[in-house]
Amino acid sequence: MHSARPATAPDFLLSRSHGSVRTQGRRAAFTDVDEAIRALSDGKVDMVVGALPFDQDAEAALTVPETVVREPGTLEPHPFYRVGAGSTLRARICGFDPSPSEHLRRIEAAVATIQNSALDKVVLARAVDIAFDPPVDPRLVAARLIDLSYTRDGFIADLTPAGFTGHMLVGSSPEVLVRRRGNKVSSYPLAGSAPRVLDDASADRATGEALYDSAKDLAEHAFVVDHIRGVLAPLCTHLEVPDRPILDKTNEMWHLATPIEGVLKNPAPSALDLADRLYPTPAVCGTPTEAAKALICTAETDRSFYAGTVGYTEASGDGEYMVAIRCAEVSGDGTTARAWAGGGLVADSDPQAELDETTAKLRTIMRALGLS
Repeated sequence: MHSARPATAPDFLLSRSHGSVRTQGRRAAFTDVDEAIRALSDGKVDMVVGALPFDQDAEAALTVPETVVREPGTLEPHPFYRVGAGSTLRARICGFDPSPSEHLRRIEAAVATIQNSALDKVVLARAVDIAFDPPVDPRLVAARLIDLSYTRDGFIADLTPAGFTGHMLVGSSPEVLVRRRGNKVSSYPLAGSAPRVLDDASADRATGEALYDSAKDLAEHAFVVDHIRGVLAPLCTHLEVPDRPILDKTNEMWHLATPIEGVLKNPAPSALDLADRLYPTPAVCGTPTEAAKALICTAETDRSFYAGTVGYTEASGDGEYMVAIRCAEVSGDGTTARAWAGGGLVADSDPQAELDETTAKLRTIMRALGLS
């Protein structure tokens, strides 16, 4: 199947409305983020692309590409993946980790822990395992995600450098961890979510308005904004953080979002350096970070690159990193994938509503795979 793949098929892509990048080939690879940051700052490499895992102690999957193509807007998937030989996708769900009922029990236990400890917030995720027959090209999944996203966001990152030979992380994330252009830095954190009501416009609008006024969700969002402010403020001469989040939406979800913008001091850290300092944020981990991470690592199977970050950095230090959510890790042989979705838990979280939120978030990747 893959022999007919277009010659332009990328190993990495990031599709964004203000400009996109796709790359091919590998001149070098890094599993250590600090080494990649040094190679960029020393001018030894022109660009580094790839993904950082949720667990910062695990190996990163960073590549120095051979060829780079930049586009002024979003990426247009190749016809091969829309109507050609590469457009066939047959998927089925073959497992859950944990089962929905077990995830509900874990949510209940986590909420009880938050109520009786110094933990303020923890993000618990669950995974769905998917089988493909015939094997899938991850670029087809990316093409579907880009076409289904009304913002046309999408990404692919090759996880081979981290030891996952041929594995690809594919997703359509609405959340910008960090973007750097010259001395300008921005972040667009999302925290506090509600499933859209797609068959009733007035009910959908009411759901968004209720989220916007939810004390629980506003408090959850504030943890994330405070974390980003704490990291970026010392690095900036000026940092603009709105007092209140705005309401944003994807095809499946309402989100509280805060557009953060600043001016970096000289010498400005590179985008990769900034991403490494910022992640994992309380939006995907919790707060206090170490306590939340300890609970996650105890309760969940390894997240791999889910809830890490995906992006690129150029020799100038400019670049962009998305939070690795609404994504799936596709195996090297294209026969299986694992998709994740998580939700932020605080003291007054409703466990059933939190379970329903993970189901809604999974719809992004499930729709791209033709699964309900």
